[in-house]
Amino acid sequence: MTAASLDAWVAARRADLDRLFETRLAAPADGDPGRLLEAMRYSLLAPGKRIRPLLALAAAETSVPPDSDGLLACAAVELVHCYSLIHDDLPAMDDDDVRRGRPSNHKAFGEATAILAGDALLTLAFDWIAEAGERAARPQSFLAASRALAHAAGAFGMVRGQARDLGEPPPATLAALETLHAEKTGALFRAALEVGAHVGGASPDALASLARFGAAYGIAFQHADDIADAEHGQHADGARARLEALIAEACAAVTPLGARGDRLVALARALARRQA
Repeated sequence: MTAASLDAWVAARRADLDRLFETRLAAPADGDPGRLLEAMRYSLLAPGKRIRPLLALAAAETSVPPDSDGLLACAAVELVHCYSLIHDDLPAMDDDDVRRGRPSNHKAFGEATAILAGDALLTLAFDWIAEAGERAARPQSFLAASRALAHAAGAFGMVRGQARDLGEPPPATLAALETLHAEKTGALFRAALEVGAHVGGASPDALASLARFGAAYGIAFQHADDIADAEHGQHADGARARLEALIAEACAAVTPLGARGDRLVALARALARRQA
């Protein structure tokens, strides 16, 4: 796949996602406080790369192009991601005042509204997957997608990673750092690939390949971010080497899919080029 064709696909799919988010959160539900919806829109519609739902869509497309319900289910991954950003920025967590170049949600709306906006986005994610599953020919696949996302977002994945980050000293080794990355960041990436695989009706073998891709890509993504942000400086040289190894691991994971995995390979290599 050429860089131009990948860029065209990313632009088209990102536009699909942005339209869906804008439409779905355009008007408040009956009785919904307007400020809550405004806070949800503030974070969800902020400029972003939409990497996680794009990966979910690419995973689904290894089987069949997702319809509007497939798009809705894959988009739910971004809701969970945005919820996590809102909560991570809170004073009790990472205490960040800026997100994506503008005030973080709690600085713009106050801590209470920010917490509720994150809660609302998290629960809305599972509402979207359930809604899509109700209309699906394979509702059990959407049930499996929901469970994969819940498992990754909760006490066995992202939340545990955040707790580990708050409650333990900084990682002393690269291996310890990757354990943190695998939970706090990587779990949701793996779930994105699993959600897409389930939505697309992937075979068990294909699902396993896509999950391995997501696990490797997720840790690689966090290494790339740490290198860019000059964090964990004591591990920087090792992180660069591991980034390359993990990208190769991700690409190898989808080799059994043949040409169907080309878009995922291109997305992985694009991540590597960020650090070239």
